[in-house]
Amino acid sequence: MHAYRSHTCADLTIKNVGETIRLSGWVHRVRDHGGLLFIDLRDHYGMTQVLCDPDSPVFKEVEKLRSEWCIRIDGTVKARDAELVNPKIPTGEIEVFIRDLEVLGAAEELPLMVFGEQEYPEETRLKYRYLDLRREKLQKNMKMRSDVVASMRRRMWDQGFREFQTPIITASSPEGARDFLVPSRLHPGKFYALPQAPQQFKQLIMVSGYDKYFQIAPCFRDEDPRADRSPTDFYQLDLEMSFVDQQDIFDTIQPVLTGVFEEFGGGRKVDQTWEQISYRDAALWYGSDKPDLRNPIRMQVVSEYFAGSGFAIFAKLLEQEGTEIRAIPAPKGGSRKFCDRMNAFAQKEGLPGMGYIFWRDQGEGMEAAGPLAKNIGPERTEAIRQQLGLGVGDAAFFLGGKPKAFEGVAGKARMVIGDELGLTDKERFAFAWIVDFPIYEKDAETGKIDFEHNPFSMPQGGMEALEGDPLQVLGYQYDLACNGYELLSGAIRNHRPEIMFKAFEIAGYGKEEVEKRFGGMVNAFQYGAPPHGGCAAGIDRIVMLLADEANIREVIMFPMNQRAEDLMMAAPSEPMNEQLRELSLRVIAPE
Repeated sequence: MHAYRSHTCADLTIKNVGETIRLSGWVHRVRDHGGLLFIDLRDHYGMTQVLCDPDSPVFKEVEKLRSEWCIRIDGTVKARDAELVNPKIPTGEIEVFIRDLEVLGAAEELPLMVFGEQEYPEETRLKYRYLDLRREKLQKNMKMRSDVVASMRRRMWDQGFREFQTPIITASSPEGARDFLVPSRLHPGKFYALPQAPQQFKQLIMVSGYDKYFQIAPCFRDEDPRADRSPTDFYQLDLEMSFVDQQDIFDTIQPVLTGVFEEFGGGRKVDQTWEQISYRDAALWYGSDKPDLRNPIRMQVVSEYFAGSGFAIFAKLLEQEGTEIRAIPAPKGGSRKFCDRMNAFAQKEGLPGMGYIFWRDQGEGMEAAGPLAKNIGPERTEAIRQQLGLGVGDAAFFLGGKPKAFEGVAGKARMVIGDELGLTDKERFAFAWIVDFPIYEKDAETGKIDFEHNPFSMPQGGMEALEGDPLQVLGYQYDLACNGYELLSGAIRNHRPEIMFKAFEIAGYGKEEVEKRFGGMVNAFQYGAPPHGGCAAGIDRIVMLLADEANIREVIMFPMNQRAEDLMMAAPSEPMNEQLRELSLRVIAPE
């Protein structure tokens, strides 16, 4: 017999009754039924109930066992009594009588329990992550993560892609976040960087003639943490293709992600049609460039009904340039109680409040109620109702100002309304391509033109587009939104050096600076670069959605805490003086 096991803790069934077997695993819990000891023995695969009574030669040793001791047992498989069968586990028809025991690893008093669903502070969970990872939910999440990655790989190979690895130590390259710098021992005073993404390398792979590349790529960014973002590193499904346009990218990645969500989504509906929404429309309709389309509410501009109206706040606001009033329809939200609740929500978000109108049946017909209805009069109120397609029992909420100042709150309000009124379909994965991103933006204070989004995207219209108003230039850039999260970002690349230099010149970057920062890629484009494009999908975020988790740390095996610290390995740590001397570095304490 094998030194540690003849079977796993998920293998044994009624067919094994009478056999002498060997199991190894962890003591999940111990139950003492008046001299009869029951132990749930757990390994990576499942659970088996083992038992011992005073007739066993190792009863005294079994009495000493505690939770999370690692043990090996030899025993005889027995059938459970019919009334004691546990149909929830594969081994629920049998139990094992212990004949022999070896303690492989005793456990001290536990800082957190593996058995049960107790909640522990995040700091405790991360410091003792190896215990936290033994818990059923995290075992399930990490298995799913591994299976999702394997599924992605198979699907990419099936589409004719090959996987190539790109460097982990490279040159610093601004990608929109801070680099992690690595000092060079051989070149004192110079630094490498960990790649924020394989962006430049995958484009160079296309210039090298490889046509279809993908990689399960680690990426490193020194970012502030969020519930859906790791503060240090993350993994993405990275891909690039030559001789393609934007639609080719969409047609390539959609079946891969659709298949993954169907395979691991637990039976939830997966949208087969992915709408394409412009960046500006997404901001207008949903208040977000990563809209949750499970919520059917679309916001609309209703400025014309408030211009010159009796509602002085909005009327005066509209006299300022660049302002507008937007309405958030709220089907079934037509009660004063609900409207007051949403007004309180707006105040918590830092706004004075949120105007509203609701429509009710007064017996002699429909009546519009609320302070706005009284101020703007019945004709304007009725025009708003008809534009929004609302009726008795419905409401509408209103926000005004410069869109960028209130869009975020409007987007949150839309989601709260959808959730509270039961309009959001929780059993669905709803996807949308966000397209037509503006390349440039103007600083409101300085008037300076700078990049608003990816500077390496090919401008729609090429060089000709760059000759006009920069704020009207759109890029062949796209994001994929799903259930309120950005899952993927990509672009058709600007592979023409003359167009790239012009694009950077508009944002105030001279040719010399571009060559200095991106010399490797710019030089390569002078030797027959093909049109190419690609995207990268965030694996951590995809698994978070599939596992129905609200925090990305629940699907990362060894995550950092909110302060970008590894409490288990005590990182970051202070370097030794010897290390600093080797690197010609000196640490200056912050003031």
